[in-house]
Amino acid sequence: MATRSDPRELDNLGQRLAATRTLTLDLAAPLSDADATIQPFPDASPAKWHLAHTTWFFETFVLRDLGIAPFDERFAYLFNSYYEGEGERIARDRRGMIGRPSLDEIRDWRTHVDERLDRALASLSDGARALVELGIQHEQQHQELFLTDILATFAANPLEPAYGPREEAGLRPPAYAGVRDDRWDSHPGGIAMIGAPDEGFAFDCERPRHRALVHPHALVPRPVSNSEWAEFIADGGYTVATLWLSEGWDWVRRERVTRPLYWREDGTEFTLAGRVTRERDAPVAHVSFYEADAYARWAGARLPREEEWEVAAQGANASEGQQLDVATGVVPAPKNGLFGGVWEWTNSAFLAHPGFKPAEGTVGEYNGKFMCGQFVLKGASCATPRGHSRASYRNFFPPAARWQFTGVRLARD
Repeated sequence: MATRSDPRELDNLGQRLAATRTLTLDLAAPLSDADATIQPFPDASPAKWHLAHTTWFFETFVLRDLGIAPFDERFAYLFNSYYEGEGERIARDRRGMIGRPSLDEIRDWRTHVDERLDRALASLSDGARALVELGIQHEQQHQELFLTDILATFAANPLEPAYGPREEAGLRPPAYAGVRDDRWDSHPGGIAMIGAPDEGFAFDCERPRHRALVHPHALVPRPVSNSEWAEFIADGGYTVATLWLSEGWDWVRRERVTRPLYWREDGTEFTLAGRVTRERDAPVAHVSFYEADAYARWAGARLPREEEWEVAAQGANASEGQQLDVATGVVPAPKNGLFGGVWEWTNSAFLAHPGFKPAEGTVGEYNGKFMCGQFVLKGASCATPRGHSRASYRNFFPPAARWQFTGVRLARD
């Protein structure tokens, strides 16, 4: 027989669900229907698609099992992302062709689904509540993707429109105090426990918790800055083949890469607030794994291993630093810590932890099937909803990806 939660837990789940769903709508508020429909390149989805896909997730994995009919059965083909168990779907690179339903129609769909979720919460089984929790965390991931994708969309427009004023759309990595501090934080090494504990939410790829051998190493206590990256460029970093992995060097020459994604030679960068002067002491952002690895080699260092980064973050406050609080981008004082600002590349491939088992059912496709050709990033960025990340969190992208808020922290043996 299905068990029921403490009413206080239901209240908390309902409040977090409502807050998450509201934040997504708030993020979309500045956009026109045209803004929300454009897809700048295949890896970035239209803003409208993010609003719809997260709604499809709840409708499919929660409401359907309650016998609630879909709002429009045609939407499944349009807004399923990659779940083979849910059947055929529109090709990823064709999402920008979904002119209909309109943005307002998708908002109506969201309202319909939210009302039914709210009425159903009190009677949900433990398994269904777990899927609601997964849906909340899933939508928070898409809130970050929403912002990075709309940044890519506006950057592709020659007019370079701003998503919002700088003081409101403060979604850019902050300048850190003491950024020129060159000290290293050492760790003696040893056997460490890695991965998420059994209690509390974590994605399946974060478990099981297990022992890992950590060798003696040191980390710089802050990410690489814009000014330091400018020194790398001035020293010919993008032109010296010996600094680059073979695939990275092929990528640099093929794509004619000479600087981080949104930089110009005039000292500016494109942000959600439009084109602005680069802040020297802000962490460099929008660099690929290839670039991060080449920079580390140029600096006489290397990228951290996943377990090194996680050991350093254990016990740290994952809710510190610049992260997303509300759609108006209220930015707290930046912290010189491990979380916030930019996601940080590691040199660890995104592979299964020992004993990993994907979740049962179609939701088991969430992470496990992507454990090939991807690298782990740790921490959180200025577009990560606060409270979403943790030491064990495993973000992952292919090595050429750089439209996300991705940066670099140095390590050495």
